Amino acid sequence: MLFQIISFLLDIASSLLTGACLLRLYMQLQRVSFANPVGRFVFALTDWLVLPLRKLVPAAGRWDLSCLVAAFALQLVQYLLLWLLLGAGLGLAWLPWMAVFSLVRVAVSGLMGLLIVYAVLSWVQTRSPIGDVIARLCEPLLRPVRRVLPLVGGIDLSPLVVLVLLQVLSMVLGHLQASVLM
Repeated sequence: MLFQIISFLLDIASSLLTGACLLRLYMQLQRVSFANPVGRFVFALTDWLVLPLRKLVPAAGRWDLSCLVAAFALQLVQYLLLWLLLGAGLGLAWLPWMAVFSLVRVAVSGLMGLLIVYAVLSWVQTRSPIGDVIARLCEPLLRPVRRVLPLVGGIDLSPLVVLVLLQVLSMVLGHLQASVLM
């Protein structure tokens, strides 16, 4: 039971920080201003890790690789701690693979969360800085589906389609991760 509690708390902390690093990377790729509550929150959570890494890891075009390295490092540290708690049972070579799968899982879960918030905000029709940021982050995901799927009775079903596709991707990742460990 103690291992489950520690594992749960580690997963929450590392997923939150990893998600913030990935959101920082995605916001920079989409050229979303950080002069809003979401941007300030992301900076507050990630500056302590990303800024020192920028001295070691250069950017590649619009890709701030220090955010990606920070996210991967957080997942790697989580699995390293769990590995040590388990008594180093599974081979150490599997830890980077576990971190990669977990990093992709956090990215998919984060996109699903953004889409859910986007859909709820679209029903309420509020104009807020957070709503504008979320809309700008969701548009690249929704645009290809909107080209193919027309409005149904005036309702945009593209967020639902993308959510289903992301859920399928999440299932595929789970099976891939299980097959790699076998």
